[in-house]
Amino acid sequence: MLMLPNPTDRFTGRVESYRRFRPTYPLAIVDLFRSECALNPDSAIADIAAGTGILTEMLLAEGFAVTAVEPNEEMRSACATLEPRYPKLKIVAGTAEATALPDHSIDLITVAQAMHWFDLGKTRAEFARILKRGGYCAILYNHRRRSGDAFHDGWEELLINYGVDYREVQRRHIPDEKIAAFFAPSEMKRATFPNPQSLAREALEGRILSASYMPQPGHPRFEAMHAAIQYLFSENERNGKVTLQQDCVLCWGPLGS
Repeated sequence: MLMLPNPTDRFTGRVESYRRFRPTYPLAIVDLFRSECALNPDSAIADIAAGTGILTEMLLAEGFAVTAVEPNEEMRSACATLEPRYPKLKIVAGTAEATALPDHSIDLITVAQAMHWFDLGKTRAEFARILKRGGYCAILYNHRRRSGDAFHDGWEELLINYGVDYREVQRRHIPDEKIAAFFAPSEMKRATFPNPQSLAREALEGRILSASYMPQPGHPRFEAMHAAIQYLFSENERNGKVTLQQDCVLCWGPLGS
């Protein structure tokens, strides 16, 4: 697999777009954690590669104690804005392969929209180290629709035409069988939840610019990309909004020894 440079730094300069315009996750996943992963009010959660704290905040709002582990300084600073509202939040500078968390201290590990950036062998060893006996791991992705109508076809075409290394990043994404191998010899379970995102013009632009492979201001192709985003919105908006269809895919289970 092609190793892309500096995965930790790829989102530097995109934090505000990421924080404001990336989708959250269906609240139903928290109910699943309670029923399937033995999550209870005393559980300790580690949200790995927590970013700006999108999933972290959802879990905190449900009353859980969450340690957000994030290697990017700008992302950690954005996540830290949650601290005044959520005293059960702890933020740690660490990676999936080296979390800096104590041995056997965590009941549930969550990873949202990030597993493809990790060294899976080292990550699995680290997760096994920090999980309590009987603990669980949950891996989440919001998968957007890539085709099927003018809007989704146009979004995909825009990413292909203007994404700096879009195809290389897509090739990193992990198929279900590889995720299942991460949990082996334990069984991995899988559930899918519809999670559409309604976007006004500014939100569409911010959502696209939050991707690590899209040009930022100052890039030679930024203005052309910006014009293409405006056209995509104008051609597809209804009542000032476009709707991105996506599914939240959740894979979970214990980590076998």
